[in-house]
Amino acid sequence: MGSLLQPCNFLFLLLLLSIIQGNFGRKIANHVHDDDQHMHVRTSSSSSNMDHMEISWNIFFHIEDLKLGKKIPLYFPIKNSSFTPHIISKQESNLIPFSSTQIPKIREFFSFAQESPQAKAIKHTLMHCETPPLEGETKFCATSLESMLDNLSLIFGLGEKFEVLTTKKTKNLIPILQNYTVLEDPKEIVANKMVGCHPVPYPYAVYYCHGQVNDNRLFVISLEGQEDRQRIEAVAICHMDTSQWDPHHVSFRVLGIEPGAAPVCHVFPQDNLVWVSSHSSAT
Repeated sequence: MGSLLQPCNFLFLLLLLSIIQGNFGRKIANHVHDDDQHMHVRTSSSSSNMDHMEISWNIFFHIEDLKLGKKIPLYFPIKNSSFTPHIISKQESNLIPFSSTQIPKIREFFSFAQESPQAKAIKHTLMHCETPPLEGETKFCATSLESMLDNLSLIFGLGEKFEVLTTKKTKNLIPILQNYTVLEDPKEIVANKMVGCHPVPYPYAVYYCHGQVNDNRLFVISLEGQEDRQRIEAVAICHMDTSQWDPHHVSFRVLGIEPGAAPVCHVFPQDNLVWVSSHSSAT
């Protein structure tokens, strides 16, 4: 697959996540923040018809948009590294309860009041992690790098090599909702297995990871911002079957469709990880 994929090993992943987080620290964060509260956001004229929606929802698009020269309204968030939870080791995470049945102990460990925003974020994340998977879906929440790699090894198969894809920018990205032009024919990554890992709100770094054996399609798209001329190599996935999804999922509102009516595509923010088998190929 050439340079599209990055080799997977523990030191590389540690470096990658540290760069993504903008922080090499290992100290447990003392508080949980809503990322949107610390993001300097401005909208462009191209988003005037989306003012009633959350800007951060603008990661979704139609599969028909994957064409050379197509303009897609997208928003790529930037996290403030001052508020980014730190990575901790498996040994450290094993000392801290991670279950909705243990929320009082977790609050006590971090000294969070019961009705505090931090306690509510912990409850929401734990419930999200414990929600049963969809039919054919595999999911887990990784509380450390070691646990992420351990779970991925089980999914891909013991002894199977796997590699990571991330969205990349060419310079300092300005968080702005704008039209992005597709500069080249999108490259499709043909992979029999893929797992996406998304950071979720928690006092330390936790990733919600999930994958599904179906006809999802993975792409790498070269984009250029209409207003700031920022170039981005974005990783994107198209979910071809959304019939099992919650009808209130925000993607349906953004795209104006109903569950199962059409594929739902979305780009991955820079701090997300997409894992595929090393045997995957680009077309």
